[in-house]
Amino acid sequence: MKDHKEEVIGVLQLINRKLNFNTRLDKPEDAERDVTVYTPHTVELVSALGGQAAVSIENSRLYESIERLFEGFVTAAVTAIEQRDPTTFGHSGRVAAMTVGLAEVVDAATDGSYKGLKFTKEQLREIRYAGLLHDFGKVGVREQVLVKAKKLYGPDLALIRERYAFIKRTAERDFYAQRVDYLESIGQEGYDAFLERLNTEHRHTLNELDRFMHLVSESNEPTVLPQGNFDELLRYAEVSYEDLGGKKQSYLNPDEVRFLTIRKGSLDERERLEIESHVSHTFRFLLTIPWTKELQYIPQIAYGHHEKLDGTGYPRHISAQEIPIQTRMMTISDIFDALTASDRPYKRAVPLPRALDIMAQEVKGGMLDGELFRLFTEAEVFTRVGEA
Repeated sequence: MKDHKEEVIGVLQLINRKLNFNTRLDKPEDAERDVTVYTPHTVELVSALGGQAAVSIENSRLYESIERLFEGFVTAAVTAIEQRDPTTFGHSGRVAAMTVGLAEVVDAATDGSYKGLKFTKEQLREIRYAGLLHDFGKVGVREQVLVKAKKLYGPDLALIRERYAFIKRTAERDFYAQRVDYLESIGQEGYDAFLERLNTEHRHTLNELDRFMHLVSESNEPTVLPQGNFDELLRYAEVSYEDLGGKKQSYLNPDEVRFLTIRKGSLDERERLEIESHVSHTFRFLLTIPWTKELQYIPQIAYGHHEKLDGTGYPRHISAQEIPIQTRMMTISDIFDALTASDRPYKRAVPLPRALDIMAQEVKGGMLDGELFRLFTEAEVFTRVGEA
C-alpha cells in the first residue's frame, strides 16, 4: 500500500487462494491439492483495494497530524498570552477545564431546566478550545495596563514619595530656621515657651505628613468589591507646598487623585476600557482562523465570556437570549477563577465560600445563569482545574 508520494505505508497480504471456499487446509498436502494462484484480474482488484486502504490510512494520519498541529497552535497561543501577562499563568487552562467539566455535568443532568441537553465529543472539544483561547486578545493590550497591580503606576508612587520626602525636609529646615531667627532677633527671652510651641507645631506637621503618606499607600491598594471613602485623602489635594521655584503645588495632582479614588480594582475608566477591548481583539483574531465545521462556533463562544444576562456585561451589552449556554458556562468559570486565583498582584485570593457568595449575589441580580451556577456548585466543578 503506497501513499501519494509512492512511499510504502503498509502491506495487504492475501495467501492460500482455494479452489473451493469451504475446503479446510489442515495439512500440507491439502494446500498442495486445493491452493491455486491468483489470476491477473484478482491481483488487479486486490491492488485497487490496497490503494483505497492506503488512501484511508493516509487520510487518517493526516487528520491526526492536523489535530496535533492545531493542539500545538492552541498551546502556543496560550503560552503567548501567559508570557505577556505572567500574573494570570494557568488561568486559561483552568477556565477551559471548569467549563468542560460544567458541560459534562449539564450533559448528565437528570433534572432542572437543562435536563436532556447533550454535548457531543466535538462540542466538548469546541468548548475546551474556546476556553483556552478566550483571553488571547490580551496580546493587543498595553503591557503596563495589563499587569497593573496597584492604582498608581510604580513611577507615580515613587514621585509622591519623593514629594513627601521634600515636604518633610522643608518642614525640618523651616523648624530650625525659625529657631535661629528667634534667637537672632529676640535672644533668650521667652525662647523656651516659643520652642515648646514650635515643637508642638512641628510634630503636628510631621504627623500630618505621615498621615498623608499612609493614606496614599492605603488608597493605592485595589479592592475586589466597590468600597472606600476618600474624603480625608481628597482633603490633601487641597493642601499645598512650595516647590524649589517658590510656586504653590498641591500634595496630590488631579491624575493622582483620579487613580487613588478608584473604588474597585486598580484601573481607571480609560484603562478599564482598554482591558475590556481584549474581548473584541480575541473575537477578531479567532475569526481569521478557518475553523472546521465541528469548531466553527469557537469565536462566538469566546466573544461573550464577559457578557451578563441582564445586559450589563461588555463589550456588546447583549442580554440572556443572545448568550449561548457554552458562553454562560465559561462566564461562571472565568469569574470563579478570577475571584479565587492566588497569583493576581492587584488583589488577594478570595476564599472559596466568599467567592461563591459573591457569585450567588450576581445570580440574584440576574447577571449569571442560576441553574448553571447550581450545577457548578453542587458538582464542585471548581475541583477540576487540573484536567484541561
